[in-house]
Amino acid sequence: MTNKNDILNLRIPTKENPLRILMSACLTGLACGYDGTSYGKYPSALKLLNYENVKIIKFCPEEFSFGTPREMCDIYGGTGFDVLNGKAKVLTETGKDWTEGMIKASEKMLEIAKNEGVELAIMMDISAACGSQVIYSRNRFAENKVYQIGAGVSAAQLIKNEFKVISQRDFASLEILYSKIDPNHIATENLKDHHETEWYKSYFKV
Repeated sequence: MTNKNDILNLRIPTKENPLRILMSACLTGLACGYDGTSYGKYPSALKLLNYENVKIIKFCPEEFSFGTPREMCDIYGGTGFDVLNGKAKVLTETGKDWTEGMIKASEKMLEIAKNEGVELAIMMDISAACGSQVIYSRNRFAENKVYQIGAGVSAAQLIKNEFKVISQRDFASLEILYSKIDPNHIATENLKDHHETEWYKSYFKV
C-alpha cells in the first residue's frame, strides 16, 4: 500500500502542469463494471474530474481484456503479485481461466502509466484487477466469502514498478491529495485509510 507520506510528497500541480492521476475507469463514472454499471458513485474520486490542475487517465483492465458486460472473476491461490509470479490464477465464477488476460491487461495499464508519466493511481479496492489493499480469496459469491490483504493483478503490476497506488477507500490519503490540488479545500479531520479502519483491524486481527 502507498504510505500517506508519499501523498504528502506529491508536488503542487498547476493548470499548465497538472497532476497526472491514473484511475480505475469505473471510479470516474464509466459503466465498465462486470455487470455494465459503474458500481455506484464514489464522490471522493469523482470530484477529481472537476480540477483543471489534474489530468485524469481512465482505464479498466478487465474491460480491456474481456469486454463489458463480463463474468465476475477472483484470484485463487494468492494475490495479484502471486498471479504475476505464476503462483496463482484468476478464475471466473463459472471456472474460466482468465489469468493470461488479466496479466495482459496489467501490462497495458503499466504501459499507459509509463507513457503518461502517471504520478498516482487511484483504483477500485476489492477488485481482482484493481484492488490495492483488500481483495477476495477465491469466489466472492461463495456462501462464506473470504477477504485477504493484498493487491489485484493490475495494482500489483503498478506497485511492482514503483507507482504510488491508493484506493477509493483511503479517505485520509484522499484528503491529503485534495489539500495538494485545491488551496481552498478544508480538510476533514480524523479520516482513515482502509487499513486503519476498525473493520480491517477486526477482520484481519491486526
